[in-house]
Amino acid sequence: MLQNTPIRIFISTGEVSGDLQGSMLIEALFRQAKQAGILIEIVALGGERMATAGAILLGNTTKIGSVGILESIPYILPTYLMQKKVQQYLINNPPNLIILIDYMGPNLGLGNFVKNHLPQVPILYYIAPQEWVWSLGSKSTAQIVKLTNRILAIFPEEARYFQSKGAQVTWVGHPLLDRMKMAPNREASRQKLGIQPDEIAIALLPASRWQEIKYLMPILFEAAQQIQAKIPQVKFWIPLSLPDYKTAIETAIKDYQLNAVLVSTETHNYQTLEVLAAADLAITKSGTVNLEIALLNVPQVVVYRVSGLTAWVARHLLKFSIPFMSPTNLVQMQAIVPELLQEKATPENIVQEAIELLTNESKRQKMLNHYQQMKQALGEEGVCDRAALEILNSLPK
Repeated sequence: MLQNTPIRIFISTGEVSGDLQGSMLIEALFRQAKQAGILIEIVALGGERMATAGAILLGNTTKIGSVGILESIPYILPTYLMQKKVQQYLINNPPNLIILIDYMGPNLGLGNFVKNHLPQVPILYYIAPQEWVWSLGSKSTAQIVKLTNRILAIFPEEARYFQSKGAQVTWVGHPLLDRMKMAPNREASRQKLGIQPDEIAIALLPASRWQEIKYLMPILFEAAQQIQAKIPQVKFWIPLSLPDYKTAIETAIKDYQLNAVLVSTETHNYQTLEVLAAADLAITKSGTVNLEIALLNVPQVVVYRVSGLTAWVARHLLKFSIPFMSPTNLVQMQAIVPELLQEKATPENIVQEAIELLTNESKRQKMLNHYQQMKQALGEEGVCDRAALEILNSLPK
């Protein structure tokens, strides 16, 4: 027998990857709540995938994400206005529980607001900000520990770090393990996309933020142009992360005269996985997608770049230093995939790494072997359901 009044859960996240992780969690929450005979309502900040999964969306945050100083300026006001809207909603409609997913700046602000104005509402952090990788001091970590009742960690090192800082932590494993259960295989994907047996398919993933269109895409496309000149049978496949980027990417494909296909993912979320599964190689921005590529056993070159000012401030004023950028390397703190960051992110370096992975069977196989070890460190399938059960068990009795 279901209760008459639904339990309200509020979820806050940002950017394309947060929307994906949030949607998978929402599906699991509804699934587990139904099994337990609990009626829930989920209200959220996120994106279209979360709305499709059943959340009532208060605002779309997938288009206002950024990394860096100059890069974040255009999004300060939209983020502020959205935060004020959410704060007013929470005061008028207090939820039974709040879940924060990554999205450090806005989520810390929101979490502190809730602690001050709705102290009775439990806060769980699922996929905490990567303080364990690039902590710039103890302030942010202390805030996360102070405002959360529990952290649901997805990386083993993340769990160890926050436990050592005094947080209540449960390691649930990485949710991409669940997503990969539905991943297509290489042969079926190549057939569906019409990739010929003698064709070399390279997945090109230039952007999930506008700043990457500006700072990263030209470098990746110039590298692609050089690779195409060296290997004529190459064809590039570009999954579209957001519809807003379509025109910019189509224009760049023409400008660089690439033999490339832009694949829309609006109607079929798993189209991205088909492109990745079919690829002989991926050249990609740093992000969650690196793990998807690794779990599909596709060799990859990871590239990342921000504005020169942001890089200078991070290094010289903030003393920013990280062991690795790509999640694939962060799992076991091991250099599994090449990372070309900032000054090293040149078309020439990308071309060199890419061609070596296409032609050097030994290097290619070494990466694939490391992928298998990395996968074992991510935990076991059923991550989202484990996280959902932890969340439902944390509801005030």
